Amino acid sequence: MKTYQLKGSLREETGKKSSKLLRKSDFVPCVMSSSGENNVHFYVHKNLFNKLIFTSEVFLIKLDLEGQEYDAVLKEVQYHPVTDAILHGDFVKLKEDKKVTLRLPVRLTGTSIGLMNGGKLRQRRRYLKVKGFLKDLPDFCDIDMTAVDIGHYIKIGDLHYDNIEILDPPRAMVAGVISSRVIAKAFREPIVEEAAVEKAEGVEEKEGVEGAPEKGEKGEKGEKGEKGEKGEKGEKGEKFEKGEKGEKGEKGEKGAKGEKGERSDDKHSSAK
Repeated sequence: MKTYQLKGSLREETGKKSSKLLRKSDFVPCVMSSSGENNVHFYVHKNLFNKLIFTSEVFLIKLDLEGQEYDAVLKEVQYHPVTDAILHGDFVKLKEDKKVTLRLPVRLTGTSIGLMNGGKLRQRRRYLKVKGFLKDLPDFCDIDMTAVDIGHYIKIGDLHYDNIEILDPPRAMVAGVISSRVIAKAFREPIVEEAAVEKAEGVEEKEGVEGAPEKGEKGEKGEKGEKGEKGEKGEKGEKFEKGEKGEKGEKGEKGAKGEKGERSDDKHSSAK
């Protein structure tokens, strides 16, 4: 395993206040834990973390704290949720007589038969969680892809390494080769379904047009309604006739008044 030299200084005070002061001075507060021992608190300049963070490799860290050297690995890094600045670093002290748990990067080797036949590579896992002694841990977990054909996959249960235990689920897929036709089919299926829906809608529309005359037959009965309209006009005619009679009645009334007038004239003449 590759090594990386890292220098730091021990912290005299711990807590939020002292941690904020260290961050303002471009330092990162850190802690190194070990089973059966007290935690060691220290701080490191933030620029020294770049090679540890911005890489896929795992390093064995030779930590120098004011003259005391330790073998450790970087377990976790905490970042600021907005600025992504490094807030804290967690290290684990290593011992030669105890097993350590690490996440080692996966490296695919060889040219797959499936790729040469037109398939496409699909990698699901880029790290494997393993457990073993420090001397037995490799830099990468190599996986040979030469015999992998189209439609075949390599699972964690198919992998075996000397003196290393893989802690991930054995049925989980690591990498495989898929057919390009499978990808094309996934894009075609929605188009076929849309075409089928459009055809079904067209058939329903045609059925609706053919069934229109049947509804029209009921409309023939509406002729009686037309006759009814004439009947309405007849009612108006009846009203008109009544009106004529009324006019005659008015004339009659005038005639009656005229007769009364003639009778009154006769009375005046006789009085004279």
